[in-house]
Amino acid sequence: MPQRRTAIATIFGALLASALSIVIPAEAQERLEAQYRVTMTGVPVGTLSWQVDFHKNLYTTLASGGASRVLSLLVNGQGHIGSKGTIVDGHLAPTQFTSNIIDDDGNTELEVSFADGVATESVVRGPAKKPPLTPIHDADRRGVIDPLSALLIANDVPGALPSKLCHQALPIFDGQRRYNLVLTYQRMDKVKLNHGYAGPVLVCGAILAPIGGYRVDSMIVKYMADRRDIELWLAPVAGMPFLAPVELSVPTLIGTLSIQAERFETIGR
Repeated sequence: MPQRRTAIATIFGALLASALSIVIPAEAQERLEAQYRVTMTGVPVGTLSWQVDFHKNLYTTLASGGASRVLSLLVNGQGHIGSKGTIVDGHLAPTQFTSNIIDDDGNTELEVSFADGVATESVVRGPAKKPPLTPIHDADRRGVIDPLSALLIANDVPGALPSKLCHQALPIFDGQRRYNLVLTYQRMDKVKLNHGYAGPVLVCGAILAPIGGYRVDSMIVKYMADRRDIELWLAPVAGMPFLAPVELSVPTLIGTLSIQAERFETIGR
């Protein structure tokens, strides 16, 4: 069971990952606040909250949440992850990624430092017993970005949702696992949230390509890898030149895992 939960957490992080290339005015101070409902085949199993702050040439982002035991075979536990970094030449450059997750395996803490797109250090505190994992090579740590910073996708066409934003491969490293997320254009759609955004969204297909740090015998990762029926829905963030996820649909062995925003608002400060 821990193997399956770890795989789902990895997949969730991967599917919310994307390339970063945004332009923020030097004095901008904006905050995105979002809340998500997690369901499995329509049954509520958890909630997530996400906050992104920009101040001058710095940014910080924090996500937290938990899942009930209703479907603990796939989703269980609680915790938070965070990232911070700088804005360099219009690009987000993470400098640190942290994770603190509590589940049936215990409390696992993770820290990753980034410099010039290279993951230079990772520290994991948690259960001493580890299963056999696929290797992560030094080259796999280069040109990567953490999964939380990667929640934002640049949009250089104000007022539009160009399909080109769905045509990119995203190199993700969270200190334990290395994967690519390959986005492809699917269609345009619309959403109307309870709080905040209502309007068009860009729907991208998302293909998970595991590279390293996964259990060798993980059935769920083998099932998910290269599937072409995963969807990531992206909406514009008011007053800021990027898109962020408002919905995620992930097929699993027992049904569809869905993560849907109930609140998605930008607050000027």
